[in-house]
Amino acid sequence: MRTSIASVCLSGSLTDKLQACADAGFDGVEIMDTDLTVSYESPEEIRALCQRLGLRIDLFQPFRDFEGVSEELLKENLRRAEAKFQLMNRLGAETILVCSNAGTATVDDDAVIAEQLAALADLAAGYGIRIAYEALAWGRYVNDYRHAWRLVKLADRPNLGTCLDSFHILARGHDPSGIEGIDGAKIFFLQLADAPQLDMDVLSWSRHHRLFPGEGSFDLSGFLTHVLKAGYTGPLSLEVFNDTFRQTDVTSTAAHARRSLTWLADRASAANGWSTDRLASAQSPRSVDFVEITGSDLEAADETLNQLGFTFRGKHRTKQVRLWTLGSTRIILNEQSQQPAPHLSAIGLLVDDAGQALARGAALGAPVVFRRTYAGDHELRALGAPDGTVIYFNDAPAEDTWVTEFEGGEAAAQSSHAVDHINLSYRWHEFEETVLFFHSVLGLQAQTPENVPSPQGLVRSQVMRTADATVRLPLNLAPPTAPLPPRHIAVTCTDIIGLASRAQERGLRFLCVPDNYYADLHARFGLDPEYLAQLKTLNLLYDRDADGEFIHFYTPTIGGLFLEMVQRVGTYDGYGAANAPVRLAAQRRQPQPSL
Repeated sequence: MRTSIASVCLSGSLTDKLQACADAGFDGVEIMDTDLTVSYESPEEIRALCQRLGLRIDLFQPFRDFEGVSEELLKENLRRAEAKFQLMNRLGAETILVCSNAGTATVDDDAVIAEQLAALADLAAGYGIRIAYEALAWGRYVNDYRHAWRLVKLADRPNLGTCLDSFHILARGHDPSGIEGIDGAKIFFLQLADAPQLDMDVLSWSRHHRLFPGEGSFDLSGFLTHVLKAGYTGPLSLEVFNDTFRQTDVTSTAAHARRSLTWLADRASAANGWSTDRLASAQSPRSVDFVEITGSDLEAADETLNQLGFTFRGKHRTKQVRLWTLGSTRIILNEQSQQPAPHLSAIGLLVDDAGQALARGAALGAPVVFRRTYAGDHELRALGAPDGTVIYFNDAPAEDTWVTEFEGGEAAAQSSHAVDHINLSYRWHEFEETVLFFHSVLGLQAQTPENVPSPQGLVRSQVMRTADATVRLPLNLAPPTAPLPPRHIAVTCTDIIGLASRAQERGLRFLCVPDNYYADLHARFGLDPEYLAQLKTLNLLYDRDADGEFIHFYTPTIGGLFLEMVQRVGTYDGYGAANAPVRLAAQRRQPQPSL
């Protein structure tokens, strides 16, 4: 598989972009005309830089508003084109992208359009250049890839072919199966982009909201299958217009982009039974093995866990680390840190084959994290998520191999408590890459996102989970100007009123819920007054739908995290989203000191 990426996907100068593409492992690049125009390096210097970096210039783009015009305008368009062909010769680019006319076309006649494309191809032939003609989704007369292909055949020039762009085809709802009827040798280039389903004009959708493969709603695996079955042998290239990606760090975005192509190639190979471009199998997590909290002083975390009924299992025999458990919930407190504020630093997952999980992640560009071990310590393999959170893998069943490394604690009581979900929060520049990481590396599936109002703007919540919901990771995107919301660990129980009452007796300070919330709860659900009073006394929150009930409460925030205890009744499958604004407002009103 040869890979390529359009320079428009990335931030920075053209030289910055080229270096990042090479570092990420791309084989080639599409150079955007405007990137070259604003560059202080000459075309010859850019050509030489690409050669030193091992990058092929696969495409020069775009050339707009050429065909379907009057004879007078055609002459001017040919003059413009010749100037670009001369520039391409200096640059060392052999293929140019010609977009269907969206602005100046006045002649809706296939014979005329084909004749004009033929004239362009003849001119390009004198410079050794190929024309890749693309149907823009908003083209005035040509906006369907099948129409573009008919025009290419009608023009009948050896150096004239078509460019297929997944966005232009899938955003308009065109059937991509017709691609298999195109001569593969005449598919001169392939551009790939994913996108969320949005109800907006296609031009704005295209220019601002494209995503890398695996992050949106398009069936890119099926699309790529049709292209490869047609006989296409060129590079898989990304053309993603996205306001966020053009502001984020160029090196990390290029690595993010490369990961998406590796994932897509593997998915298409798996779907079609092809043996090439295969990764190690995705190891869908069986359960959460542990969660790690790190900080230089975690005494407040110790106290909170004790008040919630966790059992202290002891200190690690060789490290400044201690373990608390409640049923199958294991929380490690790690004070080997220079950062004083407690924060959620790592998640351990049980998988069928930890070695395969690590190999897949490494092949997808995730950094392998070194973990210092001593004689007798259990080996845990680990990868770094895009924001630095460490993801550990342990073979299932775990058989408590690493738990025996903790000494001086109490025996664990048997209970049904388990990790219900782990809520993670991200900045705007980390979010999409993290969604792709959990999807491509761990095989988690994205649920329909929700927007949750907070005192400082809308928080976008995207749940990533296993098919059986044993592992749930709600990912929260903070408003751009708002502080990063704290992360939290949610633990299930079967008697939350009893657990909350005992925690209150042990001195746990609950996150204070306003009285107005309980008045609204009464209006919405008509709860029994005695039960409602009990909820209010314990600062418990409540939600209900057709499938069941959800009762939960939150601890105060400790540094950058807090805990949530939840009880699911029936088959309730949500997260109490209606209560999230109450929690966010309460946390803002009564912030807890970082300890």
